[in-house]
Amino acid sequence: MTAVADRPLGPELARTQTIGPDTDVLVIGLTSSENGPAIVPEDLFDDILTAEVRTYLLDQLGAVGAKGKADELTRVPAPRGLDGVTSVLAVGLGTADKIDAEQIRRSAGAAARSLSGTELVVTTLSGLDLGAAAEGFYLGAYTFTPFKSGKSAPKPDERAVARVELLVPEPEFGEEALTKAQLVAEAVATARDFVNTPPSHLFPAEFASRAQILAEAAGLEVEVLDENALEAAGYGGVLGVGKGSARPPRLVRITYAGGPKKIALIGKGITFDTGGISIKPAANMENMTSDMAGAAAVVATTLLAARLGLPVTVTATVPMAENMPSATAQRPGDVLTQYGGTTVEVLNTDAEGRLILADAIVRASEDNPDYLIDVATLTGAQIVALGTRTPGVMGTDEFRDRVARISRAVGENGWAMPLPTELRADLNSKIADLANVAPHRWGGMLSAALFLKEFVPEGVQWAHVDVAGPAYNTGSPFGYIGKGGTGVPVRTLIAVLEDIAAE
Repeated sequence: MTAVADRPLGPELARTQTIGPDTDVLVIGLTSSENGPAIVPEDLFDDILTAEVRTYLLDQLGAVGAKGKADELTRVPAPRGLDGVTSVLAVGLGTADKIDAEQIRRSAGAAARSLSGTELVVTTLSGLDLGAAAEGFYLGAYTFTPFKSGKSAPKPDERAVARVELLVPEPEFGEEALTKAQLVAEAVATARDFVNTPPSHLFPAEFASRAQILAEAAGLEVEVLDENALEAAGYGGVLGVGKGSARPPRLVRITYAGGPKKIALIGKGITFDTGGISIKPAANMENMTSDMAGAAAVVATTLLAARLGLPVTVTATVPMAENMPSATAQRPGDVLTQYGGTTVEVLNTDAEGRLILADAIVRASEDNPDYLIDVATLTGAQIVALGTRTPGVMGTDEFRDRVARISRAVGENGWAMPLPTELRADLNSKIADLANVAPHRWGGMLSAALFLKEFVPEGVQWAHVDVAGPAYNTGSPFGYIGKGGTGVPVRTLIAVLEDIAAE
């Protein structure tokens, strides 16, 4: 098994002003209107897409029913005038007035997913938004195949796109945009690789080791606490959740010191979640390999902040544990002492993520951060409330709204949710400071956030991002999202860090 980031995570990306003689596919954008489809952009690349070529392509595309609807794919033979090109793939962008960066990203991703086995793709989508097109192609072409072998190994025509050349009008056009887009896409793909690695191969110690290798390679400060160090320091939440597994827990701290503003990132790292003694139903339990997606996103984002050289200090605090039932597992009714001294009655061992996050929040708060963001596949209630593609964002009002707004701007769809005061009393315990769940199912996503709020110091701008559904796609591929790990919310987190850096 190759380590995360030891293999190509996406296609090679490059800018170009010409179409080479060995171009397999030229990808163009197509908009829809009452007057029929139109090729966009209209005012660029006229030396390649001449008036004659455009007319011929539109006739071909119209003949096979292309409408230009969003994400629609139509492939036709390359016409005369496109020497060296084998075929043309028109990808729908919808109506011209609704094209934005996310639509370009989605359409580029849909194109990339359809071109498996293609050696060289050239695209004009870069004339609309080079960064979005690059991200879409890179992430749409992402595949996870390290565990495929023998007859199940991908055939040459099933492998991802090898190289994507993005057409630009001038030699220096988009150089910085492409560099940043590739770094962001690589970070998202790194998070996906972590999530897609099965729990047999990514248990707490291994996850910690891989995160440490990546962080040290980036020149970052790393601290790893094993089970003995966790016990000595009093990390009762992490230890309590991990005590049922033969594979002991870890806590990883990664620091990028880039500037005066301090941001704490915290990610839930449950490498597999059976529910513990409060065991989950067998159906679909295999998807709990994704219960460390918050940790994956936080690690990838911290590395990305360093690669981008952001003028802020980012410290990731990442608790890692495997939640298993056994003779040593914590029981419903047990009381544990969180890092910092708060006692918690564990009424449901399947509400484990908040226990390890609480430890991490208290530890991260000792650094006196200006901002604190925790990310977790925390509650099934998130999916019930918001579906599988919309993260719930909770926290202090102003920062919560800011994070949600930025998340929507980058296409990750975060939505601000309230923390109703009346739900807080439901977390009272008869024998401890807190209970880890409410005695009812109502507002489960909100109750979990209210539990975490108890551990966030006054005056810290805090956001809690629940990505239980959006972090792992169990449905059909769409846009630049395939099956499995999505990398959400890496792009939200890095955009928030950039926004803070710009203050």
